This record gives sequence, C-alpha cells and structure tokens, in this order.
Amino acid sequence: MVTNIGIDLGTSTVLVCLKGKGVVIQEPNVVAIDKGAGTILAIGEEAKQMLGKTPGDISAVKPLQNGVISNCSIMEKVLHHFIVKICGKFRLVRPRVLVCVPSSTTSIERRAVVSVIKRSGAREVYLIEQPVVAAIGIGLPIEEATGNMVVNIGGGTCDIAVISLGGVVQSLSLPAGGDKLEQAILKYIKEFYNLAIGEQTAEEIKIKLGSAYPLAEEETLDVVGRDLISGLPKTITLTSSEIREALIEPITIIVEGIKRVLSKTPPELVSDIMDSGIVLTGGGVKLRGFDLLLQRTLGIPAYVANDSLLCVAKGMERVLEEIKRFGKVF
Repeated sequence: MVTNIGIDLGTSTVLVCLKGKGVVIQEPNVVAIDKGAGTILAIGEEAKQMLGKTPGDISAVKPLQNGVISNCSIMEKVLHHFIVKICGKFRLVRPRVLVCVPSSTTSIERRAVVSVIKRSGAREVYLIEQPVVAAIGIGLPIEEATGNMVVNIGGGTCDIAVISLGGVVQSLSLPAGGDKLEQAILKYIKEFYNLAIGEQTAEEIKIKLGSAYPLAEEETLDVVGRDLISGLPKTITLTSSEIREALIEPITIIVEGIKRVLSKTPPELVSDIMDSGIVLTGGGVKLRGFDLLLQRTLGIPAYVANDSLLCVAKGMERVLEEIKRFGKVF
C-alpha cells in the first residue's frame, strides 16, 4: 500500500503529516555535520541546540535558505531520515509525497525539490504552493469565485497570495521571514551596544520582546553577550520599544509587499478582501501586533489564523484525504 506523506519544507522547521494522523514530525530544519568525515551527527532539535556552540570540526547548518534548497546533498539526507522514520527502512512500495513550496519558486528550483525528494526515497512527488495549502488548512472557500488573501510568514520567506476559483490570481514571495527579524535584532544590538549575541538569543528576544505595534505596557529583558570592545561578557537591558524599532525594516518590506499584490489584484477581488480580511498564517505572524499594524496601515481587516504555525500542515492533511478534489491545485 502506498503511504501518502505531506511535507512542509520550511526554512526553520520541517513538518511532516500523514493522512488521517495529522502532524507526526515537527523538527527544526538544522543539521550538525562532522566537517572532516562529512557525516551527519544530528538532525532537528538536537542539531539546533548546537547552533553557535560547536567546536571547529563540527558545523551546524540550515540546508534551506530563504525557502530554497542551498545544499542538496544534506537536504536529501534529512528527508531520507524523516521518510525512513515514518515508513521504515525496508519497504516494498515507496511513498507518494506532497510538498509545499513558496509561490515564487522558479521552475529550476521546483525541479531541484522534486529531484531531491525522489532521491530521498519518494515514489511520486507533487508540489503545492504554500499560501494555497495554508488557505485550505484554514478552511477558506478557495474554490468559490471570491477573493481570499493569505499572508504566510515562515522562517525564510513571506508568501503573499490572492486566491480565487482554486487558483492563485496574484502572488509575491519575499525573503522577509522570521530569520530576517532575528538578523535585524542581531544587527541592532551590535550597532547600538557593541554586543555580539547568538542566533538562539536573538530568537528569544524576538519571542519575548518583539512587536510590530506599540504594546499596552512596554516590557524589558536582560541579555548577556560578548562585548566587542573588551571581549568580555556583558549584560544589557533591552526594551520592547527598541526591538520594535529594530524590526521596522523587515516589517516594512512585508507591508509594502502586501500593497504591491493588492495594487495588481482585480477590483472585484479587492472588494471581497475588504469584507473577509487578510488571513495571517505561519510562525512569523506570532509577532505581536502585526495584525493591528496591517489594519491601521492598509485599512483592511486582518487576523491571525488559529494554530497559525500548523495551517500548512493541516491543509496538506486535508489535501491528502481529498486528493481528487484538490488535484487541480498541484
């Protein structure tokens, strides 16, 4: 019997779901490699804990950058690891795999994804655009003649799409996901405090202090890093207002991207979006106040979907269950 697997191949997280079982694997898309032997030492959460802490002969890397496979051989081993974990090492029939890709991926990049996944052990590979499958996961009426706008902010990319009659009418993919927010925090602290911090610390700051719109009560957080002048450990106190200032650039890129998509969308569909609002999905939309910022800036209702991180996975599970119905969106 053929196993149908859905994979959300995110820059930060890999989600794997099975028909009737939902999400069975949720792991960081990080790999720890022995540089000398070229062997993989750890995958997922264990490898993520090594980021910024490895000795010279071990490297912790992300095989996806901005939603695109940057290292095919490593990505192939990661996917093979997950497929074996689900299907077992010895199987008579290889699985059928449904994979999400950013809406702006080129034909060359899509062929690369298909090739890597087939070499990882898949029998057949189907590609589906992330905003479409996110809309399916939310339960939006994408097959009807109405406009639905979905903004999916992942780790490496922000996918913006207007969907109607089961297809994408207008779309845009930007390299402005959660990783860019963390890079903006790293840059801000380095420039204003002469302090070097790690990626995991930047992520913690983003989660605890990050916001796109002024909070009712501003917050603070003590952060420890390495002073770039003395080279010694140093503690600083950050506020949510200054982190909001640090995030202005990547947030503005996303807002301007939404404006660009709306400017190219047919007026009738824009009218529908004004009524139904903009739906925000993905891990990046957990940034506090992002929906309020869009409402005030664009004058259009915006709301964060329930279980925003799992919308794509839920959509894939639904597609796997009703593969004939949604076949035209592949």
